[in-house]
Amino acid sequence: MLPRILAATLALGLASAQAEPLKIGYSDWPGWVAWEIGIQKGWFQEEGVEVDFQWFDYVPSMDAYVAGKIDAVGMTNGDALVTGATGKPSVAILLNDFSNGNDMVVAAPGIEKLADLQGKKVGLEEGFVPHLLLLAGLEKAGISPDTVTIVNTPTNETPQVMASKAVDAISAWQPSSGQALKAVPGSKPVFTSADAPGIIYDLVYVSPESLEKRRADWMKVIKVWYRIADYMRDENNLDDVLKILSARVKVTPEEYEPFLKGTYILTLDEVLKHWGESEGLDTLIGSSKKVDAFNVQYKVYDKPQDLAKYLDPSLTLELAKEKGIKP
Repeated sequence: MLPRILAATLALGLASAQAEPLKIGYSDWPGWVAWEIGIQKGWFQEEGVEVDFQWFDYVPSMDAYVAGKIDAVGMTNGDALVTGATGKPSVAILLNDFSNGNDMVVAAPGIEKLADLQGKKVGLEEGFVPHLLLLAGLEKAGISPDTVTIVNTPTNETPQVMASKAVDAISAWQPSSGQALKAVPGSKPVFTSADAPGIIYDLVYVSPESLEKRRADWMKVIKVWYRIADYMRDENNLDDVLKILSARVKVTPEEYEPFLKGTYILTLDEVLKHWGESEGLDTLIGSSKKVDAFNVQYKVYDKPQDLAKYLDPSLTLELAKEKGIKP
């Protein structure tokens, strides 16, 4: 009798554990704010998965993941490598988007192109995405990074620093990049992520433990995401999409529209090529190799990472096969 009671107790405990919601940290980036669409429309309930979305500023969201307070978090491919090398490893199971203009190098009036930054000061957060963006632009323009002076500046402070004229340009992502443009009349973007598509990918990274235990539930999350992506790409839904996303970050739909345009949301048929194996920025692996080299060069961490451990396209490929979409 006792073994049966013990078995029943264990089964009850297991069921209770499985019933716990998946905890996902998300922050102010259009490709992650977009989860609000699925939340508000009840699509997770329809899919049969309980998810607890927790809102953070970006860096605190990664800290919460490292501390084990959440099961997954929205991160760029570069920041996931940093988090894994210095805190806690994670596995990307969903590629939301790539930055398509939201990340910018914004220059003061009189600076017309990236080459004009030689001998100038650029405010940016060293070792983070804005630094990588500037270096990609300089490389593309054939300019040595040594000709530009970096002024280490937290990304959210770049608009004020530029307005104070302490620097000649800044590198930042939205909303900071847009705020810098407003703060300094006559300023302009001289290089953006639209000039190097794939330099910055935005994904959902899951703890390996949660992925192993709850794979079926994570598949349901992915199914909801591609429902969201299709909804967002339908122009007939634009007003509703802007209304939902802008309300989450407390701006008007009109103010939010440029942020959305600067983010390329990937549908299921589009995303498959980005999970490919080519070396260029058009694939996640190619982009991550470039970011990994950047991180080692600038001593963000000591040794190159095993990139394969950070990437798991299997759920996406499985869903594509189910829907008859070929890679």
